[in-house]
Amino acid sequence: MRFLIGLLRQTWAGLLVLLALTAVLGVLYPAAVWGVSRIGAGAAEGSPVRDSTGCVVGSRWVGVDPQVPAGEPDPFFHNRVTGSVADQDPFAPGDPATALPTNQGPSSEILATFIADRHTVIATREGVDPAEVPADAVTGSGSGIDPHISPAYAALQVPRVAAENGLSETRVRQLVDENTEGRQLGFLGEERVNVLELNLALGRTAPECTAATAGG
Repeated sequence: MRFLIGLLRQTWAGLLVLLALTAVLGVLYPAAVWGVSRIGAGAAEGSPVRDSTGCVVGSRWVGVDPQVPAGEPDPFFHNRVTGSVADQDPFAPGDPATALPTNQGPSSEILATFIADRHTVIATREGVDPAEVPADAVTGSGSGIDPHISPAYAALQVPRVAAENGLSETRVRQLVDENTEGRQLGFLGEERVNVLELNLALGRTAPECTAATAGG
């Protein structure tokens, strides 16, 4: 009898602990995380960016390199490269789904070849010597979807973007300056330019963005 009573007490105590942990870890903690994620302007809803018509054209935190058909004028500022070298292509499509960090290290011949190819392509596109192409233009970020580029890479693209958009280089440089973010807390990281917001400042938007999808 004592054994049975002891067993029931232990079972009841275990059940109470289970219920308490379920309430704390299964309800209260997720609710607290959900609430905190919605504090401030950067609420965890993907940080969507909208154009002047209200159409969602991307996320502030996800870099998507704008693409133009081969041979057509290219009026966009471009992100860093995305995708893994396993794709056997030095450039991946402008799609975050392809964005993967690479396991190729500094001694990788594949990576070295890709970087050389990228130098050539970008230098040709911008009409400069390959030696003028900054490092972030030919290398991907750790996440593969960095939405920012260096001010140096933005400056390299200014002449082409100005010509294709019918703007003065002075005006485009001004837009670059207006969309350049300083170091975090004044000393962490480097200055950076958000490419999506810069292209929107130029009046550019996603080609598939229509009145039917505006605000969605």
